[in-house]
Amino acid sequence: MAVEGSKPTGERDPKYIAQINLILKGFGRDVEVFPAKWQSTGADYLYHAGFVLLRDEDVERVIRLFEGGTTSEGGIAGVTRLKLPAKVPPGAPEDASPTQRFLKYADLRLGRGVVTPEHLFYVVPSVSPCPATEPEEIEAKEPKPYIDDKTTTGKGVKVVVLDVGWSPAPSAGWLDGVTGELESAFDSAGLIKPYAGHGTFIAGVLRSMARETEVVVQSYFTTAGAIWEFDLAAALDEVLDLAPDIISLSAGTRTRFDLPPLGLDVFIETRLNRVNGLVLVAAAGNESTRDYFWPAAFPETVGVGALDEAETARAGFSNFGSWVDVYAPGENLINAFLTGEYHCTEPPHTGEVRKFAEMARWSGTSFATPLVAGLIAGRMSRTGENALQAADGLLAFALGQAITGVGPVLKPGDALNSTP
Repeated sequence: MAVEGSKPTGERDPKYIAQINLILKGFGRDVEVFPAKWQSTGADYLYHAGFVLLRDEDVERVIRLFEGGTTSEGGIAGVTRLKLPAKVPPGAPEDASPTQRFLKYADLRLGRGVVTPEHLFYVVPSVSPCPATEPEEIEAKEPKPYIDDKTTTGKGVKVVVLDVGWSPAPSAGWLDGVTGELESAFDSAGLIKPYAGHGTFIAGVLRSMARETEVVVQSYFTTAGAIWEFDLAAALDEVLDLAPDIISLSAGTRTRFDLPPLGLDVFIETRLNRVNGLVLVAAAGNESTRDYFWPAAFPETVGVGALDEAETARAGFSNFGSWVDVYAPGENLINAFLTGEYHCTEPPHTGEVRKFAEMARWSGTSFATPLVAGLIAGRMSRTGENALQAADGLLAFALGQAITGVGPVLKPGDALNSTP
């Protein structure tokens, strides 16, 4: 488990710094990085400057302790976003950031975890990246991997993807019938944005495993491919109105002291666990660390790590540890993307021009995640199980074909192979 202030992943990595700078550009002064000297030491997490989260029952005593504070509207019942007062209480520990001073003061007086930062969750390469690489040009016209099995099509199964939205790829027939909210994919110069195409690629991977699954891609990660924790909990709650069988979330973050993010903890306790058979499948992240990555690390979710292209070992970028439930192919997958020109933003390819025509090659636990979601959907259509039952069956099968030094493994076609 990481200790706050310890050396995080990504120390002095130019690519890593470029990824975080994209987030900072998108959110401006609203976002801060811990630790403050992250460019030389690496970053633990990003958080909302001037705000904290706490459970509803703690609001009164925290406001008394802080000698002020204003609650925000929205969110979900059970968790409160508190805007911090301008003045730090006397006796609060010293720190460069006022927000961190309030957090440390609450730790001393109330204990760790009562008051937490409002973390920033990402679907893009950043402090806790989901895609391990930028999309790459490819001449292929067919997805890879792809399963064409008439008994594991996902028919009758509904999957909701929380992402940046999506863009139809007319020639990608396996995406026919996918719905959702359109993304803002191009900048003012007509170039593909750094975060665009992520939801489209994910929908394509899912459909490549279970061709008839009903897939709805929602657009929540609209600013720099990220969303505040409080708003993500509300988004997940809103998605329940669509009555999905499976929620696919290729996003996450590390947290202060590796504690479960409070907003999502409340969502899981009071919402997810109250819906019979519903499964949340989440990406394990791409930092090549065993530190917890949330929400994949919650025991109630299916946390997905990535296998390498040969499907014989863990992908070098994938997070790992006992909290990762299963590993699936996530390196050099080929699927639907946008059409247009993209300028790379990450070293060593910064400024490189890539031209896409509806297809791309991409790597990351972001894409291993919908592959597993698709396998669950495929098994459901074959067995009649609900999503939770199908997930449990697949995870039991995955344990039986575990790779030494990696863990349980699922591969394309296992929706058929794993059924009774």
